Amino acid sequence: MDLRFSDQENEFRAQVRGSLEQLLTGRFAALRGRGGAGDEDALFDERLAWERHLSANNWNCLSWPKAFGGRDLTLMQEVIFFEEYAKARAPGRLGHIGEGLLGPTLIACGNEEQKKRFLPKISAVEELWCQGYSEPGAGSDLAAVSCRAELVNGQWRLHGQKTWTSHAQRADWCFVLARTEASSTRHAGLSYLLVPMKQAGVDIRPIIQPTGEGDFNEVFFDDARTDATCIVGEPGEGWKIAMATLAFERGSSTLAQQLQFTNELAQVRGAAADRGLLKNNEISMRLAQAQMELLAMRWSSLRMLDGMASGQLDAPALTSKLYWSNWHRNLGELAMDLLGCDGDLVGEGYDLSSLQRLFLFSRADTIYAGSNEIQRNIIAERGLGLPKDRWRDDS
Repeated sequence: MDLRFSDQENEFRAQVRGSLEQLLTGRFAALRGRGGAGDEDALFDERLAWERHLSANNWNCLSWPKAFGGRDLTLMQEVIFFEEYAKARAPGRLGHIGEGLLGPTLIACGNEEQKKRFLPKISAVEELWCQGYSEPGAGSDLAAVSCRAELVNGQWRLHGQKTWTSHAQRADWCFVLARTEASSTRHAGLSYLLVPMKQAGVDIRPIIQPTGEGDFNEVFFDDARTDATCIVGEPGEGWKIAMATLAFERGSSTLAQQLQFTNELAQVRGAAADRGLLKNNEISMRLAQAQMELLAMRWSSLRMLDGMASGQLDAPALTSKLYWSNWHRNLGELAMDLLGCDGDLVGEGYDLSSLQRLFLFSRADTIYAGSNEIQRNIIAERGLGLPKDRWRDDS
């Protein structure tokens, strides 16, 4: 396996870098470094205009087929774009749930009418999406969802609650995993529905985090409705479709995330230098350890992407989320140790520093997108062939 980039890929990297430098000028220059983890509420209108600017310059939905507004780029070209995007400190994306999750799912599993209706508006950033999976009693155990939907007079009518729904307050649509067979349990009887968010039957309540941000939400469906045609796959096939969506979540953007980690590690190292702590043995060892682990994370992710391209599920794919979430949490703790008592102080109006935001937001990393406990079960069962937990019945 050769993990080096080819000459053609390096030429593409130079093209991406030059284009981003040109695009991130004028009114968009001030967006650099904004809208990341713990800063999701920042400059929404400006970031939305930026994403539409990207789309107008053909830098959106890169791996999608050209027929649906994409560029048919290879996996490694997509990796290169995300890496350069992070290096340029371009703003946090608003349309990534539609572009990276729902769009690929519709391309793979949707019908032609759904592709024609939804994909162009995702590509043009005219409609934003959120994900309706987790519930108060069904987070990591997704098969326990109880949100229900019934087909009545040509419409699906939804009742129930979703939680930890990112960007729900700004989304136009939500893809919802709901139970459409009343007597069903676990994986059976679930359906994958596309639900408009701007209607009377949808109540959205932001969950205010320790950072002061409210990018996660509770969503209550009280006789919310969507057309009978807004179901991906057949009724009862929701689990299969939902798993296809989750597979896209582990894609090429993982390397961009690591470039963001690199930026954060540089900030932490800068804080150590400002405080004269680079020669402190414990601090210097922890910084070196973080750097080595970040390099290992990159090579492991390249191996994972190579395996995904060949249809293989290998060790890096199973361990990736557990590894990076623990690394990021540890970096946040290192940042607080460097700040000392200053880390306990906030400015007027709860004005947090970037390192304080890093610490507070990274506490959630080991929970969302699959908790550490669930990730360890996956490694044990799928990687090591150990028996399932006795308390779980996934049959």
